Amino acid sequence: MDIKGFFSALTELPALLALKKGLVPRPNTDRDCIGVALERNADQFGDRIAVITEDAEVSWAELNASANRYAEFLTGAGLTPGDTISVMMENRIEFFALVLAANKLGITTGLINTNLRERPLVHCITVTASKKCIFGGELTDAIAEVKGELDLAENTDYFVVPEDGGSAPDWAVDMAAASANLPTGNPDHTGEVTLGETAMYIFTSGTTGLPKAALVSNRRFLMLAALTAKAGLRCTEKDRIYICLPLYHASGLMVGAGAAFMSGASMFVRKRFSASAFLGEIREYNCTRFVYVGELCRYLLASPAKPDDHDNPLDTVMGNGLRPDIWSEFKSRFGLKRITEFYGASEGNVAFANLLNKDRTIGMTSSKIALVGYDVDADEIVRDADGRCVEVEAGEPGLVLGHINPNAAFEGYTDREATEKKILRDVLEEGDAWFNTGDLVREVDVGYSLGYPHYQFVDRVGDTFRWRAENVSTNEVGEIVNGFGGIEICNVYGVEVPGADGRAGMAAICLSGDAELDLEGFAQYVERELPVYARPVFLRIQKNFDLTGTFKLVKGDLKRESYNIEEITDPVYVMKPRTSSYVPLDTDYLQTIRDGAAGF
Repeated sequence: MDIKGFFSALTELPALLALKKGLVPRPNTDRDCIGVALERNADQFGDRIAVITEDAEVSWAELNASANRYAEFLTGAGLTPGDTISVMMENRIEFFALVLAANKLGITTGLINTNLRERPLVHCITVTASKKCIFGGELTDAIAEVKGELDLAENTDYFVVPEDGGSAPDWAVDMAAASANLPTGNPDHTGEVTLGETAMYIFTSGTTGLPKAALVSNRRFLMLAALTAKAGLRCTEKDRIYICLPLYHASGLMVGAGAAFMSGASMFVRKRFSASAFLGEIREYNCTRFVYVGELCRYLLASPAKPDDHDNPLDTVMGNGLRPDIWSEFKSRFGLKRITEFYGASEGNVAFANLLNKDRTIGMTSSKIALVGYDVDADEIVRDADGRCVEVEAGEPGLVLGHINPNAAFEGYTDREATEKKILRDVLEEGDAWFNTGDLVREVDVGYSLGYPHYQFVDRVGDTFRWRAENVSTNEVGEIVNGFGGIEICNVYGVEVPGADGRAGMAAICLSGDAELDLEGFAQYVERELPVYARPVFLRIQKNFDLTGTFKLVKGDLKRESYNIEEITDPVYVMKPRTSSYVPLDTDYLQTIRDGAAGF
């Protein structure tokens, strides 16, 4: 018996038992929401700091009062429970106050990526049927560019929260000024908000610039926040969480801030990540917890190492995408005791978390899952003679599916067709339904683990890959690429790049007849039509392409051959980091990429 592992696992039991109690499913009709958690913190920890930013701070009582003033303003603006508002604001204290105000009133917030512009921005505001658009003064220009395309009235439907010293445009109401003297008492409606109500819409990346709005109920938010606070970050009111991820994403808001809402811990919130400022701020603000994505961890490791990097107050970190190859180095360099890697999509119904502190794993899950066979070369699920999926053996990579049932609902998107595409039916038996994560994971042996199987993330499969912490749809990129003159068809896939997280996009292109690819024009085209993370990094020009028996483009050999110009004769081009043009890939730069020194 693994005695050391046994006693190590036993030390985790109290947190797991508390977590299990907190995650017992409650009926959707139960009354509870994040707004209630804020009011509870204001009562219990009113004088304690809730949020510190680079230039301001606020206590829990002050944050609650601000949220209540905003709630009064929203009510006075004619908004009622069930309405939706769009919120576009950088990481600021006012962001919290606004989202919490809406939540107290049963109003849904559509959280919009602050980098969106033009058509994608119009889409996000309209797809949720938002009745008001509320934005930070720092994003006035972005909203001004699209307001003519929105079915919203100037002044009555646009509210702005200016930055310090800023002013409102003449077409928007200054929400900060208009709410400054409103009552600060808790709204009565907070106690009426139910778990089943939609708290917010969190948008997927949107390869073509048209993201999908994923529904997040109060129940889902509270359960994830409870998991994070009790068993992930394991924080109390005495801890401080370092948050540098955007709050319009689930990791920043639901994991990082959610843990603070549920525990009373304070937050240091940065507008954006800075590797050079990281350790100094961790020490200055005495941050004991940190929420990451894998790419940030690589950036931190790439920064110049100092002998005292481990000498800091950080104890526990939680996030997703920390790959096994840098896990130990990251943990050792920054003196971490616990890394709670987790896995899960903001819209999905299955989640894994490394709650027993087992290195290089995504941990365990309480969800009912199935790991089924997936033929990577054919890009399709393996099925038996009866058409059922085939579960893999322990230790073998399998496509992870989450069983859909009353206690593990798939809340989906506002787009019903997009929701249905993520559901597999009649998987193991007739009539069953499962959420398709699109990811391969495998069970791993981690020693004694209280009887819970542990898992490790393997890769994205099929029609998506992950790059720059964003999911990229190969089909959507392919449709855009095929729209450029002279291209007959293309095959898009992700390829590994040493020293970088995820997979860089690569497009194998077949040209029409005797056409030649206008590289300069193509580079301008993808820059105009695709967000930066979805633009193909590598291009391969082919004379023909292969199809499966079901007429799907074959990707297996292309993925394996990648951009290895020493083994393939087709011309290969690369768009180097911080450039906007494609150049031929030569052996010198190929070696730079292999050395992990290309800067991707």
